[in-house]
Amino acid sequence: MGSRKCGGCLSCLLIPLALWSIIVNILLYFPNGQTSYASSNKLTNYVWYFEGICFSGVMMLIVATVLLVLENNKNYKCCQSENCSKKYVTLLSIIFSSLGIAFSGYCLVISALGLIQGPYCRTLDGWEYAFEGTAGRFLTDSSIWIQCLEPAHVVEWNIILFSILITLSGLQVIICLIRVAMKLSKILCGSYSVIIQPGII
Repeated sequence: MGSRKCGGCLSCLLIPLALWSIIVNILLYFPNGQTSYASSNKLTNYVWYFEGICFSGVMMLIVATVLLVLENNKNYKCCQSENCSKKYVTLLSIIFSSLGIAFSGYCLVISALGLIQGPYCRTLDGWEYAFEGTAGRFLTDSSIWIQCLEPAHVVEWNIILFSILITLSGLQVIICLIRVAMKLSKILCGSYSVIIQPGII
């Protein structure tokens, strides 16, 4: 019972994390609240991977909903034996938690790449990735941020929002890993065997 409540709480945490991921990813399309840069495709290419909107957002909402249903539906039966039903629920929970790790992990990786690459901005030489060749060193050297003339404060905008996405997706990965570990511990510690014996249904 305690593990079920804990699992349900962890699944609930995925929902606000997913919603915030959607919001943060949307903000990346509008530096300083301006829509002109998105319409003219003058944004860093990594925002078009929809890492926060789709993967860490909508897909994680689906994963969280399924996990909540599995945790809260005490009368779920997929076969005649109650023990058999628990096995299937555990397997489904592990599968969807693993999908959650994949979805949020994708967002984590893409956001990290976007952070390291830096923004697409207008410099004295025109529109370019001003810090692409710095291997992320520009993150700790704010004196060179003035190379980006437009959009205003785009470096800070990208750093803050990509960092938030990394944090949100990282928390999602941790939560899903904990869920997988909890379910595997039930199997390995003998709460019930996941191997379905012949004749059990």
